[in-house]
Amino acid sequence: MSAKPPDTFNLDRLQTPIGTALLVTDSGGVLRALDWEEHEPRLKALLRLQYGAVVLEAGRSPKGVTSALTAYFRGDLDRLNTIKWRVAGTPFQQKVWSALPKIPAGTTMSYGALAARLHAPKAMRAVGHANGSNPISVVVPCHRLIGANGALVKYGGGLERKRWLLEHEGVVLKASARVV
Repeated sequence: MSAKPPDTFNLDRLQTPIGTALLVTDSGGVLRALDWEEHEPRLKALLRLQYGAVVLEAGRSPKGVTSALTAYFRGDLDRLNTIKWRVAGTPFQQKVWSALPKIPAGTTMSYGALAARLHAPKAMRAVGHANGSNPISVVVPCHRLIGANGALVKYGGGLERKRWLLEHEGVVLKASARVV
């Protein structure tokens, strides 16, 4: 019996106002990962964790993905909802990642509030860990989670990007909102 061959994904790059995004799509045009160019090693590590051996080939993302992201960065925030995405992860991670897009653009939620929404009020750290392992930045909006005290905490793309994304979506950050 032979081993299953590795999945082949396309890797594309998209210029955005906050840097070059790396877009990983499968043969069906479904988004599997979105990260930032300077974090390519992390992107590859997350893909390995979720899918095992994968082959990344340079290729174009479907127009629907790139046009929706471009529209989002131009201010059409709802266009993210049109992007088809798929993740592999633990059942709890998938629960967290499925809940993130339900946080409306322009709002934030604490890790504890999301844990409570998932009927696991003591799982704040597990929510934080799942959030930090999210392979699809922006589209699965992990940037909308903040600390209970309103602090901007932990964003894999960097806290300045998190601040930009939240302000772009209309979140009014307090001048005192500290960055942790």
